[in-house]
Amino acid sequence: MTNRALVLGALAAEPLVVSHPLVARDTALMVAAVEHLGAVVNETDGGWRIQPRPLRGPVAIDCGLAGTVMRFVPPIAGLADGAVSFDGDPAARSRPVGALLGALRGLGVRVGAADGDRLPFTVTGTCTVPGGCVTLDASASSQFVSGLLLAGARYDAGVTVHHDGKPLPSRPHVEMTVAMLRDRGVVVDDGEANTWRVAPGPIAGGRIEVEPDLSNAAPFLAAAVITGGRVVVEGWPDRTTQPGDRLRELLQIAGADMTMTGDGLVATGGDVVRGFDVDLHDVGELTPVLAALAAVADGPSYLRGIGHLRGHETDRLRALADELSTRGAEVDERSNGLAIRPRPLHGGIFRTYADHRMVMAGALLGLVVPGVEVEDAGAVGKTMPAFSTMWRAMLAGAR
Repeated sequence: MTNRALVLGALAAEPLVVSHPLVARDTALMVAAVEHLGAVVNETDGGWRIQPRPLRGPVAIDCGLAGTVMRFVPPIAGLADGAVSFDGDPAARSRPVGALLGALRGLGVRVGAADGDRLPFTVTGTCTVPGGCVTLDASASSQFVSGLLLAGARYDAGVTVHHDGKPLPSRPHVEMTVAMLRDRGVVVDDGEANTWRVAPGPIAGGRIEVEPDLSNAAPFLAAAVITGGRVVVEGWPDRTTQPGDRLRELLQIAGADMTMTGDGLVATGGDVVRGFDVDLHDVGELTPVLAALAAVADGPSYLRGIGHLRGHETDRLRALADELSTRGAEVDERSNGLAIRPRPLHGGIFRTYADHRMVMAGALLGLVVPGVEVEDAGAVGKTMPAFSTMWRAMLAGAR
């Protein structure tokens, strides 16, 4: 939500205030990106005030390892006055972006890439983008669709995006994009399956209130499940488009009692973690934490619909299979998921591959497996710099 809000603020017709933004490496990279392109971002009470300015070039954008930066910023770079070059961390150069770049070319944007439509690449803006209709295969990432929709209202003819391919992953994230656009007065028609139409027009300023990041709550709630304890996550929204809200259902399947109270969402673990069979196609970011739970369950678990995770910060299916197997679990890595059969586990180094979600999975496993050492725990700063402090505070408050 924070990075979508920053993009909308850079394109808005008037200033936009982002209240309670997520402060992390990914959002710092997006702040830097919109500032390089000309927007002015100032800290204000509890958030950021974005003053839009004409988008400019030539500039260089550091994507780091942030999928939102490498996929949301190129569509607005076409509106800049000059060349906008993109690069990022070494691991980012293997993340898929080709379908998006092809779609931009189809909409009239000049894109140059030296190595098979992956980072690094350059978008040469001409201040305007014709827009219109484009068809692409977004089965590798729903962010391809969201990036085009976020910029579409500023294109001359708007944009109509049609997805043609395997089922779109993480669809709730596209629904979040559509909802945020409508809140800014943009007309979006999503009544036809796999097709989204954004009408040209102004993007309103005002204020966007960022919800708590529900996906980042996953390891804390799962801590109650894996230990048979109780954890309260304050401020859980009653209504949300965030896919992380499915934690309430998924952790209940794993044996927890999940209850909304006046204090927040309460997770209470049972005597055992139950094995589970779930389709995580729309909530792939929860996979590492759920895989750690599966490794200590009372029976086999099957995590399905997540083949697209091979193109995330790392190949998460391979990384989870390797690390859980090394700790003693029996893991069958499949093309579209994981089958995990619990076995006695032992300690050792849990590698994280510069992936914030892998850090969370390793920390969770370490609650019940003595001697687990999480490698490169600082990688969690990608989306949650305070994770280690909050984790220690949770454990210090355990009773």
